[in-house]
Amino acid sequence: MCNQKATTTARQVLCPPTLVSAFSNLSLAQLSNPKYVVFPGFCDVHVHFREPGFSYKETIRSGSLAAAHGGYTAVCTMPNLNPVPDGLATLRPQLDAIEKDACIAVYPYGSITKGEQGQVLSDMDELSPFVVGFSDDGRGVQSDAMMAAAMERAKALQKPIVAHCEVNDLLCGGYIHAGDYAATHHHRGIVSESEYAQIARDLELVAKIGCKYHVCHISAKESVDLIRQAKKDGLDVTCETGPHYLVLDDSDLLEDGRFKMNPPLRGSSDREALLQGVIDGTVDMIATDHAPHSAEEKSRGLEKSAFGIVGLETAFPVLYTKLVKTGILSLEALIDRMAIAPRKRFDLPLGCDFTVWDLDAEFTVNPNEFLSLGRATPFAGERLSGQCVLTVYNGNIVYKNL
Repeated sequence: MCNQKATTTARQVLCPPTLVSAFSNLSLAQLSNPKYVVFPGFCDVHVHFREPGFSYKETIRSGSLAAAHGGYTAVCTMPNLNPVPDGLATLRPQLDAIEKDACIAVYPYGSITKGEQGQVLSDMDELSPFVVGFSDDGRGVQSDAMMAAAMERAKALQKPIVAHCEVNDLLCGGYIHAGDYAATHHHRGIVSESEYAQIARDLELVAKIGCKYHVCHISAKESVDLIRQAKKDGLDVTCETGPHYLVLDDSDLLEDGRFKMNPPLRGSSDREALLQGVIDGTVDMIATDHAPHSAEEKSRGLEKSAFGIVGLETAFPVLYTKLVKTGILSLEALIDRMAIAPRKRFDLPLGCDFTVWDLDAEFTVNPNEFLSLGRATPFAGERLSGQCVLTVYNGNIVYKNL
């Protein structure tokens, strides 16, 4: 379990001594066992820690503990909070909670618009020194003029626009993908165009303005194609997808809220396109979109449950088991997408952060063992390979299971 005392002890330790100290309680036989693998600390540029405003779902403390359990030493927190961090005064409660309770590096986003309402730009200038970028995640910016203005300001501040792309007029009350499952089970579907149409709009603006632009949680094959072409055209564009979009599609849906997220699981051709995008580098990084809710909020079935699943504590085992062990993706490429590429794009330091894994260890996913307050995962009950045994952030042990 997480070593709480270690997370708050002010001690500077170089990487090799830290690693030796961390393993000092193992026998010589254990130390000679080559099963332990050391990776750079993972970095997730898309998480929801819910504090301030919704601490019954997650807190900075519980979210950062969950991240450490999953091998992460850095995360970027989305701004759909209460208050929305649209100025320094409304960002301050989150900064205070991070300083007090985070056991890893937590970098907040500022919102693009006031209250994420899409009407008035946030106080981007005063937010800029304290945030990693600007996002209205959870809502797409509907106005072309508003997004253009945001891009102009972000360019001047040398910060990325991190876009949740969703055309509201195309949602039509949908809550899962408009595919075979929705048709067969009489659910209202969300068309892929609701995502890729806004990406196309934004890419046109990026071509004119020239800002740094990052697309959140892409789920559709058309989105991959658009971003691939934008990169060929020389635009400063990156994107992410989630573990669930790479290993699941709408044929895996069950009538259970733990399969409901936004964007939704789409068709098998979309999943295959996303996989190819990760393999060829079109999809730069993998981010969990860790979005915890209460058990009651996720117990209402596909139609009425809240959007969002948790993912920090299962991301690497899921991807290692289903992509690396099956030969679809190299281990080196997976570590790049989870640790190196996110930091490179968002200019985040790695320092002496690392995580140690037993790749041979197998376990059954039990949400009751999560350190996150959220429990909703489509991978509950699955048998996976790879267990985190140690996570070190800034020279301190923040998770240990040796």
